[in-house]
Amino acid sequence: MGQHQKVLQIVGYQNSGKTTLMEQLISQAATEGLQVGTIKHHGHGGPPMSDNAKDSVRHEQAGASVTAVEGAGTLRMSIQQSNWQLADILAIYALFNIDIILIEGYKNEHHSKVVLLRTLEDQELLQKVTNIICVLYWPTYPLEKQLEYPTFSIHDKTQYMEFLMKEMRGIS
Repeated sequence: MGQHQKVLQIVGYQNSGKTTLMEQLISQAATEGLQVGTIKHHGHGGPPMSDNAKDSVRHEQAGASVTAVEGAGTLRMSIQQSNWQLADILAIYALFNIDIILIEGYKNEHHSKVVLLRTLEDQELLQKVTNIICVLYWPTYPLEKQLEYPTFSIHDKTQYMEFLMKEMRGIS
């Protein structure tokens, strides 16, 4: 079953809107009858504690069937081992009846990605990550020239949600 699960990463720097976009995608997919699993990378040092699992709670409340947060070798499904690779977590998720896996973070992995840009400094992400399917930008990001990817304003929710739902149904 795991080979049929679609995987989409949401990447951006802190406070770029990743969790809000995840909530929107989870909610829309659940409304369409799709089972969603989410994985969040806790990249702020140390293992995720219950007080910083608030994003996975938000994923759950938006309609995700399975959620997890990983950081410093701790996968907050309460499974311990010395280190967690995204591939290990995806293998666990393959056991669940999930249609789509949305990943928040893990910039260095090679799954299809949505990149969020808030400031000009964030633009470096476009050179650091692979498999970009689209870019969402904030009004504080100076879009000076057309990018080589489909690009949407963060305020054009109808357009980017339509694009991303179509992508999620077709990504393998």
